[in-house]
Amino acid sequence: MDELQQAVSALAVDAAEVDRLVAGLSPEEWSTPTPAPGWSIAHQIGHLAFVCRIAGVAAAQPEAFTALVSRIGSGPGAFDAAVNGALGEYVALDPAALLERWRAERDAAVAALAAAPADGLVPWLVNPLPPAVLARAGMLEVFAHGQDVADALGVQRTHTDRLRHVVAFAVRTRDFGYLSRGLTPPAEEFRFELVGPSGATWEFGPADAAQRVTGDAVDLCLLVSRRRHRADLQLTAVGELAEQWLELAQAYRGPAGPGRAPGQFVDGASVPGEARPARV
Repeated sequence: MDELQQAVSALAVDAAEVDRLVAGLSPEEWSTPTPAPGWSIAHQIGHLAFVCRIAGVAAAQPEAFTALVSRIGSGPGAFDAAVNGALGEYVALDPAALLERWRAERDAAVAALAAAPADGLVPWLVNPLPPAVLARAGMLEVFAHGQDVADALGVQRTHTDRLRHVVAFAVRTRDFGYLSRGLTPPAEEFRFELVGPSGATWEFGPADAAQRVTGDAVDLCLLVSRRRHRADLQLTAVGELAEQWLELAQAYRGPAGPGRAPGQFVDGASVPGEARPARV
């Protein structure tokens, strides 16, 4: 299986796991608040559905996607405004219809990405991306918003080495935290050494780099998605620049948002709720 098919397959499996978190919820439970201020579980799934929708259009209908981005505009906050505007359309659906919509949008995106030429480029919001990278971006979205759903339900998630795709995307987007704050990213390369869920060590960057980030791979993903505060994660920096990066890391463009507070979660579950097993 080549890199693209591995990434697309991992995206499909991770999205299905989020589906299992919400498939058995009552209509009332879809309104459960999540750690993202103002967002319920329905908002989280609606957001994922919209992101899958535009990813599927980008991969299958590049000209239509380019026209869509042209309508949205490229100014600061334009895409966030478009996302928030579209979110109302999804949240207005009853939960059964929203679940059906999410499934249709994600299945279409997975199929379109799988069919894209592996050595080609797919148009995206700022720069065209290889389809494998866009699939990994989708995995970050699923990881982040799936975590919000899990936290809202008090569920502790079980991760696998599929997460390596999210880590690779986090390394690729190292500079986003600087750019979102109007800072100039350092030219110096970083070394990342992370331990995956299986115990495997994943290494990125020059072996002799002075700036190093080491620790748990799941924690790195929680950091760059800003779903946990750095103080609650097992990550270590060597070097002043690496230390600074841990304070501002994010793997998405646009405003960083408030993130999460230190000590807000215990053992992967939100403090106010009691952890319970994930629905399967």
